[in-house]
Amino acid sequence: MKTLKHIFLTILTIGTLQSCIVSGKPNIDFFQNSKYDFKGAQFASINVPMVLAKSYIKKALREEGESEETIDLVKKASKIKVLTVTNGSSEMLNDYAQFLNNNHYEEWATIKHEGDNINIRVKQDGEIIKNMLITVGSKKNDIVFVDVKGNFTANDISKMINAVSDK
Repeated sequence: MKTLKHIFLTILTIGTLQSCIVSGKPNIDFFQNSKYDFKGAQFASINVPMVLAKSYIKKALREEGESEETIDLVKKASKIKVLTVTNGSSEMLNDYAQFLNNNHYEEWATIKHEGDNINIRVKQDGEIIKNMLITVGSKKNDIVFVDVKGNFTANDISKMINAVSDK
């Protein structure tokens, strides 16, 4: 029985940690389209296992002095995917924005911070927001996309945007 328990825990650990592996292939829908010409852009994607990450993220946010609104938002997240793009372009960002518009994502905020543009878009199911996409674009054509799935309210996201905007 003890051996069976160890085997189960080993398989569970390997399965959980496997999603932590960084990949050179995009993990966000628009970028998985092989017909699009990315013109030399390089990708690095990470699927964040929320079971392991939530406690570490909340602790780091508290140490950084982040607001409780932001920490509460992490508690409601069920899946996070991160995609970084090196050598991206403004044309790519425009095409991505059009893709999101076509797929019923609403733009909620655009924040300019130290030369970077931060864009937040959401997809709602009634009153519940099931998906939030955050795009951070720099002047150097380096772009970070964060795809957050969960059950959020408009109030949750508004509080987070206000907390970030105040800083």
